[in-house]
Amino acid sequence: MSDRRRARILLFAVCVVLFTASHSNGQTPARSTSQIPRMPDGKPNFTGLWQASGTAYWDIRDHSAHAGAFFQLGATGAVPAGQGIVEGGEIPYLAAAAAQQKENLKNRMKLDPEIKCYMPGIPRANYMPFPFQITQSQRDIAFAYEYATSNRVVNMGKFKEGSVDTWMGTSNGHWEGDTLVIDVSSLNGNSWFDRSGNFQTENTHVVERFTLAGADHINYEATIEDKTIYTRPWSISTVLYRRKEKNAQLNEFKCVEFAEELIYGDLKKK
Repeated sequence: MSDRRRARILLFAVCVVLFTASHSNGQTPARSTSQIPRMPDGKPNFTGLWQASGTAYWDIRDHSAHAGAFFQLGATGAVPAGQGIVEGGEIPYLAAAAAQQKENLKNRMKLDPEIKCYMPGIPRANYMPFPFQITQSQRDIAFAYEYATSNRVVNMGKFKEGSVDTWMGTSNGHWEGDTLVIDVSSLNGNSWFDRSGNFQTENTHVVERFTLAGADHINYEATIEDKTIYTRPWSISTVLYRRKEKNAQLNEFKCVEFAEELIYGDLKKK
């Protein structure tokens, strides 16, 4: 091959690389950024009705389909297969905590807080099979969840300690660029992460990250740490989708009355 031909081939290759880099690094991010709704102060605007897709509400880890607790329900009571949302695939439990998770799963029909209509806690509330509403003001941000009419207000001002431990904890938020970061503390430790018995304690600390990937998608991440049951901090990540169907709205699911017989039935019989 002549030197002139080699030079032409090299020049062509360089042009292809430069064109590709310009196209991918210049145009696409700019187009994506322009789709993000913003507040008057320029911060991303998360106001809207959102919902997760997938089966993390059953198990935040990878899981195969299997029969449910009651054979009478057949396929309608079965557990669907799903890809997990835990980074790395496994929750780094200490040995005793891993044993507790297995016991929780075994006795799920009696112990799962969701069955009893307790507030779901954080982060579980964000990937349950129910929508939730975010309302953002120039100061604080409110979350209203359809399940059990749960809610929380994210304080965007000076950091505040929780006065008491609660199901939904105390949320303090701040901005890191276009990402909303929420520090959640003062959880009462009674919530689970899913229906498979993955649990937390009153020492659990959660840091959430909400990042708009466009007008209708939020990249959601949460890092969980609790030295009493985990060997190290661990994270989950999923996508939240904007509900856009006609007349989409937050409905009521006040489930306390649905759980009365389950919780108090034995007492009524006595």
